[in-house]
Amino acid sequence: MAEVFDAIVVGLGAMGSAATYQLAKRGASVLGIDQLKPPHELGSTHGDSRITRIACGEGPEYSSFARRSHEIWRELEKATGRDLFTQNGMLVISGQGKRAAGHENEKFLETTFNAAQEANVSHETLDGKAIRERFPAFNVREDDTAYFDRVSGFVRPGLCIEAQLQRASISGATLRFHEKMLQFEQSGEEVRMTTAAGSYRAKKLILTAGPWVNEVLRLDCEFKITRQVLYWFRFKRESASRNFVPERFPVYIWQIPAPQVIYGFPLIGRPDEGVKIATEQYEVTTAPDSVRRSVSPDEISEMFSTYVSPYFPDLDGICVKAKVCLYTCMPKARFVIDSHPRMKNVIVASPCSGHGFKHSAAIGETLAQMALGQSHLDLSKFAFPQV
Repeated sequence: MAEVFDAIVVGLGAMGSAATYQLAKRGASVLGIDQLKPPHELGSTHGDSRITRIACGEGPEYSSFARRSHEIWRELEKATGRDLFTQNGMLVISGQGKRAAGHENEKFLETTFNAAQEANVSHETLDGKAIRERFPAFNVREDDTAYFDRVSGFVRPGLCIEAQLQRASISGATLRFHEKMLQFEQSGEEVRMTTAAGSYRAKKLILTAGPWVNEVLRLDCEFKITRQVLYWFRFKRESASRNFVPERFPVYIWQIPAPQVIYGFPLIGRPDEGVKIATEQYEVTTAPDSVRRSVSPDEISEMFSTYVSPYFPDLDGICVKAKVCLYTCMPKARFVIDSHPRMKNVIVASPCSGHGFKHSAAIGETLAQMALGQSHLDLSKFAFPQV
């Protein structure tokens, strides 16, 4: 192909679809390539919903990305007529004694409060009694404490990806699906990228490969890929569903007295479709092409008895649906958004470390600005690890 693109984006999931959209929106010539056809259920951006929050227990450095992402999703809703973003508030709950760490941070609740203050997010502190009165579905202890704000909520990852790829195509982006990158190299001020279908050239190459990042980069430092399971549990009785509607049930992250936190969502569909609840594990690693994607009855039973039944007594042990997704992780849930350590015209955006989707729209915009030499949000804390 004779054309030299302004940028090629490899991997069109959360960050890649956003980068492709933002590049095309700015009038850049952009080629987006994916080995599959997003959205799909083999990576990290499926499962119907993702929490979005400006006050992040991972650290205040993430707030600007989440806030800007909220603005972009509202812009996309106006442009596409799709319902992408629901602001129904967020609870972060913890309490006395040993509690599960949120993204390896035992002070997740405290960090959330600090991040909210730094980002000027209006919020409240609720004790156990106030939580029960306002949100009766939560079986909290009297001595539990919660952070609550109204600007948080959830986004629909599949719809967000579809919307951005649609707008990218309308704005002139070239999209190629079911085409796997084989290799890339920098030659002078250009990057050449090869697939089974051909060879392409660009001024910048943006790699947003998600859990396939190790295979793509082939560097000495490998990112940790972990298997995560999402569950949807049924109500004991349909009348209980009224306490789980978005108006009465915010998204939540709960540091419970167990090995892992739980997080979850309100009732989004019909009552018989259940409500989504999940944990996060970082001990067992895997790879995207060999991960076990089935969920066993033992896993469901353990999830319900340890992480669901004690905290949501209106849910029963019938799991309506279960999905497996993948986290691509660094210690302390850090991101990497930086130039390739050996190729200055190759930009890497990974891993998401389990909390990337809420930031992805703004990170995509930042990647586009990096590729085009424009000013962008601060990336000083997301440098590539030493290799």
